[in-house]
Amino acid sequence: MSVLDRIGQKLLFSFDPETAHGMSIAALRCGLPVGATTTRDARLKTRLCSLDFPNPLGMAAGYDKNAEVPDALLGLGFGFAEVGTITPQPQSGNPKPRIFRLMADEAVINRLGFNNEGHAAAEKRLAARKGRPGIIGVNIGANKDSADRIADYERGVARFAPYASYLTVNISSPNTPGLRNMQAREQLGELLSRVMAARATALAQPPVFLKIAPDLVEAGLEDIAAEVVEKEVDGVIVSNTTLARTGLRSATMAGEAGGLSGKPLFERSTAVLARMRRLLGPQIAIIGVGGVDSTEAALEKIRAGADLVQLYTGMIYAGPALPGRIVAGMARFVEKERLKSIRELRDTGCASWSERL
Repeated sequence: MSVLDRIGQKLLFSFDPETAHGMSIAALRCGLPVGATTTRDARLKTRLCSLDFPNPLGMAAGYDKNAEVPDALLGLGFGFAEVGTITPQPQSGNPKPRIFRLMADEAVINRLGFNNEGHAAAEKRLAARKGRPGIIGVNIGANKDSADRIADYERGVARFAPYASYLTVNISSPNTPGLRNMQAREQLGELLSRVMAARATALAQPPVFLKIAPDLVEAGLEDIAAEVVEKEVDGVIVSNTTLARTGLRSATMAGEAGGLSGKPLFERSTAVLARMRRLLGPQIAIIGVGGVDSTEAALEKIRAGADLVQLYTGMIYAGPALPGRIVAGMARFVEKERLKSIRELRDTGCASWSERL
């Protein structure tokens, strides 16, 4: 972490987490902070679902909830960025305080509850950038008080298909009551059927990904894999935040309700990722997310079976130059190992990781 990053972190950490987050969005809108020089290496290029990613590292959903700064995120060195989660109607989310830093664990607990400005505001911003280069995913969700949550996802598909490089169906946040119940097979089957039908009639047909929780048991993973294959969903994102609190050192914050992200999530989310790769087979795309804070962590996700990798919480603790450093580290790795493509690394650790689940 550079001296500049440390100064910026100290400044942001003097504010409560949600205020600091808003300040970081404002800074990106103004062209700050400046990330590391972007590394471009043909061996890091990844073609997936007919999309050409310049490198396999992306910004996860949850940071740019309202599609305010996707291009600025790409400028930090990310190969792609995912905005959202976006719900049809604006909603304020859960009562504050609702974000908690677990400094000793390099982790965060949040119970935000899909706070966002709604479809109309995000669509306006995404429409304004249409035609610009860069891969931007749109993460869609359902309003807390919706009478038909699946219809909310259908509306998200119809609205954002013309602007999204890919769409993510988020049913794995622990902060909207009952949302994770949609991972159960019967509900999931109906959801995916209707989502894929909505895509078929939309103005464009971007790939569709399903974002799942890391807290699923084996039978749940098997059901999800079966439905993804049957409904011909393009890929899975593994994983969202966890409700588990095992091994945390930040005792005063560990009891806060919400989803835990950051370093403690790495092992569980990577094991689930590997298990999903074994269940889904080699063809279906997987994005690995959870606890990525270094080149080594990103490479381990790929070894476990990920085609692409995302981060968010890691940047809170390591600074805005982190994506650039990770991508540069990937380039050094493929050079050292004499790989023609970073894709040669995928699945080389899948068997051992899947056994940890």
